[in-house]
Amino acid sequence: MKLRCAGLFAGIGGIELGLSRAGIEAEMLCEISPAARDVLSARFPDARIEHDVREIKALPSVDIVAAGFPCQDLSQAGQTKGISGLNSGLVNEMFRLISTAKKKPTWLLFENVPFMLALQKGQAMRHLVTSIEALGYRWAYRVVDARSFGVPQRRRRVILLASRSKRPEDVLLVDDVGDPNLTGNRRTARGFYWTEGRTGLGWAVGAIPTLKGGSSIGIPSPPAIWFPARRTLELPGIRDAERLQGFEAGWTGAAEAQSRLGRNARWKLVGNAVCVPMMEWVGHRLVQPGKYAGRSDGMWDGASAWPNAAWGSNGRVHVSSASSWPSATTLPSLSAFLKHKTKPLSARATRGFLARARSSGLNFEDGFLDDVEHHLSMVEASD
Repeated sequence: MKLRCAGLFAGIGGIELGLSRAGIEAEMLCEISPAARDVLSARFPDARIEHDVREIKALPSVDIVAAGFPCQDLSQAGQTKGISGLNSGLVNEMFRLISTAKKKPTWLLFENVPFMLALQKGQAMRHLVTSIEALGYRWAYRVVDARSFGVPQRRRRVILLASRSKRPEDVLLVDDVGDPNLTGNRRTARGFYWTEGRTGLGWAVGAIPTLKGGSSIGIPSPPAIWFPARRTLELPGIRDAERLQGFEAGWTGAAEAQSRLGRNARWKLVGNAVCVPMMEWVGHRLVQPGKYAGRSDGMWDGASAWPNAAWGSNGRVHVSSASSWPSATTLPSLSAFLKHKTKPLSARATRGFLARARSSGLNFEDGFLDDVEHHLSMVEASD
């Protein structure tokens, strides 16, 4: 019998698309952003679309309730107000709906940023776990890297799964290939945040750093890619950004066409999305769980930082050694992955980045700043 899910804070449907690739059907989706709802309506025509989680009176009878709840208050790039913040605190609406459901869903699925494990001494994770256990669920979570699934984007996320009758650890913790040593070579492309430069770059070898809904200069924008072989700094287009999240190219086109919004709006939608292959893996394991032994897992002392992977119930937290790489899918090079035309980082953007980099105390890879200067001379000459 096919599993069914309800997606809260659905965005452009990254969780639900991933689950659907494992045969799990989306029955209801809720999303407050009109542009994101345009995408959901176009891509999930058979699902019921709700506008505001606060106005939902009751959940449909489903097997899974999923929530990629807002991360603005939990991320380093956001407001860091914590789980009680106006945005991230909306996850409590999910607990309200679960508590009043006539038939409790078998599974609860959450996705968010790893910084919530440390923010305010782990208060967000403690709140989630306490709320889940109060509803009679046991839980497991794990920090997972999107690169593990063949996506050249360094995107680490916490996946938290809970159930009243199943063992979540048999889904999240059974697959593990160990964190690889990704060093690259002199010709390997590097991704970085061109909007940064003073205190960090988000440097990623052979990948781009995390796609984000915004940036330090207040606009949604893609990371830049340094191609040492051709001494250029280039930006991927929106279609490849969609692919870097695991969607098909053009997935968010409805937001631009129906809402008459520009590309910047699409960048924000894609940056805030959930990586599809990550959720496809979860979906396949929900359909066919493994068997996690966990015999060597020790107890968390409650005083140190929350571990990167754990499972528990009834106030007990077992620390798992599971790495952030469940899968050994081959990671393609950025040059091979990008299918659509890139554009050079503009002279203005390059000058600004170079000025910040020169005035910072950061150490850069040999040849990087030389190539930034070379790129600047090329784009200035072409203007």
